[in-house]
Amino acid sequence: MTITTHRRALLGGALTAPFLARAVQAQGDWRPDRPIRFIVAFAAGGAADTAARSIAADMQEALGQNIVIENRTGGNAVVAAAATLQSPRDGYTFLVDAANQLTNPALMRDLPFDYRTAFIPVTQISSFPQVVAVKDDFPARTLQEFIAAAKARPSTISIGTPPAAGMAHLALAALEQKAGIQLLHSPYRGGADAARDIMSGSIDAVLITTSSVRPPVQAGKARVLAVTSLERIPSLPNVPTIAESGFPGYDMNDWNGLFAGAGTPRAAIERIAAVAAVSARAPAVRARMDPAGAIMIGNSPAAFATWLDQQRSVAVQVIRDAGITLG
Repeated sequence: MTITTHRRALLGGALTAPFLARAVQAQGDWRPDRPIRFIVAFAAGGAADTAARSIAADMQEALGQNIVIENRTGGNAVVAAAATLQSPRDGYTFLVDAANQLTNPALMRDLPFDYRTAFIPVTQISSFPQVVAVKDDFPARTLQEFIAAAKARPSTISIGTPPAAGMAHLALAALEQKAGIQLLHSPYRGGADAARDIMSGSIDAVLITTSSVRPPVQAGKARVLAVTSLERIPSLPNVPTIAESGFPGYDMNDWNGLFAGAGTPRAAIERIAAVAAVSARAPAVRARMDPAGAIMIGNSPAAFATWLDQQRSVAVQVIRDAGITLG
């Protein structure tokens, strides 16, 4: 099972370049005359929030208006989604969301809206490669050795992911299915919580983003065995991918993106996407996000919509095959 997030930042650029050239020429079609609001479905300080704030800060200059970040957590991101849909569809309110757009329909009953028809994809902001890391005294030095240990001691090696039913949980479930192993899963509220526990040695392993794993790795309390992206990443060039470690095609990164409520003027969506595409490549944004291992995307609405359609069925299949729930 594969969730393909992108073919490196180069693909994001290839998808965006023709759109960007056209959209920049047409930017005069819609110009905001008051502040714009980004409703972020995640807590302040996390990777998704940081990426949203970084790109928004750069976008403000091109738009000539402030972008106000409003963190609305809760309900597995449904609170933020509902708040967006309750706002006027006039191009001044956007939602920063992630895999919840794909997974919530398979995890939650009686949702007050249909994600596929209620939201318009605007642009994928960024992708967050994830890693499999073990505590410093765990004997495995490679992913293959980790899998061998898991086969020898089924359901005893503990591994943390943030949160239950999140992208890390799906990535773990797919790895377990492909490798034929069963680990002792511990869901955490956030990546920082999982990182804290591997640093203390309370759990054997984690599957978290590159940004979350940095503190325990830098402290010498954890070792990264493999990354979840299809290709090696610049921040960890010597760490092999899961795909090259015996599981071809494995590619399951975390990500976030910008969405608008259905009915939002197309001109506003195109302008916001075009400006975001430029800001995703801005030196100041890259200087902040590259060290954390984030890959900035900034693709077109059409490319983002196509990518989401490709991912939705795969994510739902992983959930069903693994019996993943929010509990």
